Amino acid sequence: MPKPTQVSANQLARLIGTPDCPVLIDVCLDEDFALDPRLIPGSRRFAHTNIAAILDALGRRRAVIICQKGLKLSAGVAALLRSHGVEAEHLEGGQVGWVGAGLPTIRAKAIPGALWVTRHRPKVDRIACPWLLRRFVDPEARVLFVAPSDVPGVAERFNATPFDLEGADWSHHGDACTFDTMLARFELSMPALDAMAQIIRAADTDNHALAPQAAGLLALSVGLSRQYRDDEAQLAAAMPLYDALFRWARDGQDEGHDWP
Repeated sequence: MPKPTQVSANQLARLIGTPDCPVLIDVCLDEDFALDPRLIPGSRRFAHTNIAAILDALGRRRAVIICQKGLKLSAGVAALLRSHGVEAEHLEGGQVGWVGAGLPTIRAKAIPGALWVTRHRPKVDRIACPWLLRRFVDPEARVLFVAPSDVPGVAERFNATPFDLEGADWSHHGDACTFDTMLARFELSMPALDAMAQIIRAADTDNHALAPQAAGLLALSVGLSRQYRDDEAQLAAAMPLYDALFRWARDGQDEGHDWP
């Protein structure tokens, strides 16, 4: 049972991917991280000595601190943060315990950067992918929506990663849509995300036979695109839609509805 200043791997796993997830700070030593260069989804790396940078990244948000084994390093950083008035816990068992529990991780080298660029007027994939990035890869990820012809130039000028564009690396490949590509490149495997991917692929490729939920997702996506002229506003409005789809995929698929 975790101590009052700890959170268990299973408790944290229930929060990752949801809007209630705390900020995850990885303070593993470089030599330890080099042995297994993977991240718990959504975590960001900081040196354990750089408390000022961690405080700046947190603001006043709750934090969970992660080190290799969940001992003195993460416990010390969490205690220092609490001394600054931050609600902070550390992960019981650390990275080793998380991996030992069979919970998902992301290849750190697969994350190209925090800035991404894609075509404007998004519908399905170009909303689903930013949701995935912010909930599981980098909560600070930013997406630039520009005219299709401007995507390559903006990517080059601003060192942004282009996605969901014909010919781009992070895009459709064969029958897979860009959401599928991201899951594969990050090696991010979870039953709930796999279930979401099938629905997103079916909606994005207009192949609704793959998943009966696809027609509903497409209808809501088109409705949102008609409701908002501003792509950033549309993305903000659509995030709860994908949060709800994730919760359904994770633990709501068995629930039906009938009347009376």
